[in-house]
Amino acid sequence: MEFDHDTEIDRLLGQRLKAARQRHGLTLDALAERSGVSRAMISRVERGESSPTAALLVRLGSGLGLSLSALLEENAGSGPLTRSDAQPVWRDPASGYLRRNVSPRGTGSGFEIVEVELPAGSEVRLDNATGAAALDQQIWVLRGRLDLTVEGIPYTLAEGDCLQMHLRGPIIYRNPGDAPVRYAVILAARSGAFPGHIA
Repeated sequence: MEFDHDTEIDRLLGQRLKAARQRHGLTLDALAERSGVSRAMISRVERGESSPTAALLVRLGSGLGLSLSALLEENAGSGPLTRSDAQPVWRDPASGYLRRNVSPRGTGSGFEIVEVELPAGSEVRLDNATGAAALDQQIWVLRGRLDLTVEGIPYTLAEGDCLQMHLRGPIIYRNPGDAPVRYAVILAARSGAFPGHIA
């Protein structure tokens, strides 16, 4: 189930973001202050008038205590098994990276798995909203090479390598190669939620 960049996914993302903001009892101004995203931009996203990038969605989601996966999926649970063709897939309009939400939703599991394909030469920069909780996550490279900069510290991961981190600040994902790199992100839940960013 691929959500490529189009007006329908923009509309759905806007609806989910607005519903989450209202559930938290936040005004546009309050979310803008929490996330570091302007009130005007939040309003445009909620109305489906903007094509939000992963970087923007991560800041908005972490301001609400939600992962990117939570914004990209329906809230309904899928049971303990999610077939490959039913796993939501989304392409970031800025970097072209493709992310697949692998984990079944609504099971109460303590972790989440996302598969990512980052195109050759692409880069994704993500940062939490101010004050968002630190993340416990692991990056496992399935194919290719991935360069990461985690809170200013550079790492180069080859195929099969796995990096664990308690992420509190910005992270940069780079594919220096001439072919796509594929990796899995495994994120541990904290208090039943997945705040912050998964690239």
